[in-house]
Amino acid sequence: MTGKTSTHPAPADSGAHAGEEFILEVGPVAHGGHCVARHQGRVIFVRHGIPGEKVRVRLTDAGEKAKFWRADVVEVLEASPDRVEHFWRAADSGRAWGAGHPPVGGAEFGHITLARQRRLKAEVLNEQLQRLAGIDGPVAGWSGDAVEAAGEAADGGTGLGWRTRASFSVTTGGKLGMHAHRSTHIVPVRGMPLATDAVNALNLWDIDLQGIERVEVAAPANGSRPLVLLAPGGTTPKRLSRIAAQLPDDVSVAALDPETEEVQQLRGRTWVQETAVGHEYRVTGAGFWQIHRDAPGALVGAVTEFLHGGGFLEPGSVVADLYAGAGLFTAVLADAVGETGSVLSVEGATGSSRDARKNLHAAPQVEIEQGRVERVLRQKPRNFDALVLDPPRAGAGKDVVRQLVAAAPRAIAYVSCDPASFARDVGYFQQEGWELAGLRGFDLYPHTHHLETVALLTPRG
Repeated sequence: MTGKTSTHPAPADSGAHAGEEFILEVGPVAHGGHCVARHQGRVIFVRHGIPGEKVRVRLTDAGEKAKFWRADVVEVLEASPDRVEHFWRAADSGRAWGAGHPPVGGAEFGHITLARQRRLKAEVLNEQLQRLAGIDGPVAGWSGDAVEAAGEAADGGTGLGWRTRASFSVTTGGKLGMHAHRSTHIVPVRGMPLATDAVNALNLWDIDLQGIERVEVAAPANGSRPLVLLAPGGTTPKRLSRIAAQLPDDVSVAALDPETEEVQQLRGRTWVQETAVGHEYRVTGAGFWQIHRDAPGALVGAVTEFLHGGGFLEPGSVVADLYAGAGLFTAVLADAVGETGSVLSVEGATGSSRDARKNLHAAPQVEIEQGRVERVLRQKPRNFDALVLDPPRAGAGKDVVRQLVAAAPRAIAYVSCDPASFARDVGYFQQEGWELAGLRGFDLYPHTHHLETVALLTPRG
């Protein structure tokens, strides 16, 4: 329910030098939300800095034999002109460490102006494309200078209040919290500035959550009924019901199995109703949906512009939506091809595939298949005019790329939330005789290092 980002932070072996502090010159930005610095020949990935700054850092992950160390900025000695006061005390590295604990993850760029954030994200995308795909020249639609903003009119240019989905942990004392980056440490929170008012209005920090391991929240941008998922950590059904009773009556509440992602109704619905690009979508439990309120429209617009503009999507076309989720792109593709065309929609997650069937039951030109993309393409070979590819963070991979090329589409629109896996896959497409014919980058995760890309890939020549 929280998008493609992991909700299970990986604990790190902090190493013998963790806690040591020294002064560094911050180097270039790198993929992953940090900048590169060096100390006595060793690479250190520094979070909460800006290239060109002189800072004091605290080592957070520094094993003696590690190839590189990790560190947080605790004091800025020479600030970048693009540094601003962090909007969230819990995520401000200097303030957090001054209070004796690490900052929460999820707003690691909050100390940087939005304009510089978007330039840094473009630098990361450019570097990944050059290093992993050998692309360092111009690409249609991509200036290479900055990723595009989304939803500026709604947030007043602050980059706040855009998350319609949020994931929280729970402290041992039963308080709502969030994990520090690469740490098991949970910082209690009383507010989430990146989330919409509907998420914050639930006041989850006022509820005793003892016995709960994780809390997932979805509050659709259309104002429909929110859903709170409680992942129990050994608590009883009676305790779950007691917690649910503390939430407003117009909020649905369900129990979430952390292992299977199955949901059990406690009150109201086990799904939310989303609205995007002229369609209604049911999204069950922890099923995937874009977390920025304006993301569905921005991404669908970019995909259809690439495919329509190239003449690859029109009435009668044969297309496929791969890693389709609840059917965001499928519904729009069905509109475009009409009843004389066909859309194959493939999704691996059982719950999301069920949602897609419900969302698209009135579109006879759509065929819904649940299963791995590579298996479905083997079992249902056909020639496609165009494909839409929206894989998880890990990307599609070499084997899937080869299958897609073998299906002989005229074009592929590739939607990605990870510049590294995207650039790697672009490299695989190039090895198969394809080229990157169009590219746009979007800032759908302001104040974080994440970005979204939409690309057009076509056979070379």
